[in-house]
Amino acid sequence: MLIISERINGLFTSVGKAIDARDSKFIQGLAVRQVEHGAQALDVNVGPGRDDAPAAMDWLVRTVQDVVSEPLCIDTSGPKTMEAGLRAARDKVIMNSTTAEEKKMERFFPLCREYDAELICLCMDERGVPNSADARAEMAMLMMTRAMELDIMPERLLLDPLVLPVGAAQDQGRKVVQAVQAFQLLNEPAPRTVVGLSNVSNGTKQRSLLNRTFLAMLMGAGLSAAIMDPEDEELMKVLKAGQVLMNEQLYCDDFLRA
Repeated sequence: MLIISERINGLFTSVGKAIDARDSKFIQGLAVRQVEHGAQALDVNVGPGRDDAPAAMDWLVRTVQDVVSEPLCIDTSGPKTMEAGLRAARDKVIMNSTTAEEKKMERFFPLCREYDAELICLCMDERGVPNSADARAEMAMLMMTRAMELDIMPERLLLDPLVLPVGAAQDQGRKVVQAVQAFQLLNEPAPRTVVGLSNVSNGTKQRSLLNRTFLAMLMGAGLSAAIMDPEDEELMKVLKAGQVLMNEQLYCDDFLRA
């Protein structure tokens, strides 16, 4: 399973201040630490409400890729900010993300094709997040179809059923698991799936416990990737144990350290 680090995000106060100050030492140290803890890709987000968002994203992408070789996941809803990140990137990236809104698909799918990127597709549109697994699957199929019309094949997409906080939408956790299962029937080979894992515990007091329990459930349903915190040791133990039990990694007595 692909581990995408969530930590280089301007929503975190320390990261936001480092971006404001263009503190490359702080950002690069964080990037290296995330990779050392097991991140296989790095989500980079300059945070909301920035007048200088395109310039900040350009700086952030260049700063991070100067010290790590792992793929970057450029996280923004702004087309100009997204294109600034794509231009600054030396290698292929993951675009995070489009939705099924017409205006979003019209802007982000052409960028995906132009820059030969991968693209996370969020299962929501102008009306919001669908209430059921089936409705999420229908929206995922719509985005896959629109992508293929532009010669973007399903293997370049990652379908995100959208995780909602358990404290606000308790019935949705089960439906997200069902959606991950349903997505695998949409194409052959099965499309890849991704979630923003920590969304499930937003606003709760047992965040790590909820995150790692939900991760185990999603892995059993066939999840391909997660945007998560690799510095959470207990969470990473669950991931490694799940990979062994799903026969994705070879068992050894010291599999947690392997």
